[in-house]
Amino acid sequence: MKARIAEVFESIQGEGIYLGEKQLFVRFFGCNLSCKFCDTKLDRFTEYEPQELFNELRLYQDDYQAVSFTGGEPLLQKDFLKEVLKLTVSHGYKNYLETNGTLSGELKDVIGYLDIVAMDIKLPTSTGMPNFWGLHRKFLKIASQKEVFIKMVISTHTEKEDLLEAAKLINEINKGAILVLQQDSFGHNQAMENKLRTFKNTCLKEGITTCVIPQMHKAMGLR
Repeated sequence: MKARIAEVFESIQGEGIYLGEKQLFVRFFGCNLSCKFCDTKLDRFTEYEPQELFNELRLYQDDYQAVSFTGGEPLLQKDFLKEVLKLTVSHGYKNYLETNGTLSGELKDVIGYLDIVAMDIKLPTSTGMPNFWGLHRKFLKIASQKEVFIKMVISTHTEKEDLLEAAKLINEINKGAILVLQQDSFGHNQAMENKLRTFKNTCLKEGITTCVIPQMHKAMGLR
């Protein structure tokens, strides 16, 4: 069994509620979506067997908060991911999954080995794709077995109607989940700042704990 891995590296978590934590990152190659705001363009990979990847992880010092499995979309290579998660769990690592929140069947097969799920909700007016409300609903139900927070990328095209639909979904499935609003990476201006503030207040009025967190690793020039 082999998987396509774009890179393995150590850095700080630059997104979400674990911002600033030192993590070990495993970036999987390949994604099932094509969001127009995507800023992760992968053009090469190395093939690993599960034990081979785990051996590389063991080369790093055990002083990080978690191993972050990111992408791309890690759940596209679910069978490999499951085997690696078994190895990291056996060594006492905390497993952190960053995911686009659409592959609920794959998540169900690995949820027992995860500690934290950083789940995207893809707003159609942000992504330029059809909505995934049904897929996100199924996914969040499974992810809520563990610690989960939700991230939504906001762009100049994002509409309030999408935000309210997402808020409805969160309140229906797991209203205790923290929501992170994140600006896309294509420029910052006063209009976007105002939009993020307005959207945050909208979600707070819906009873959802909401914060605005930018991609700090990019602002700091880190991977």
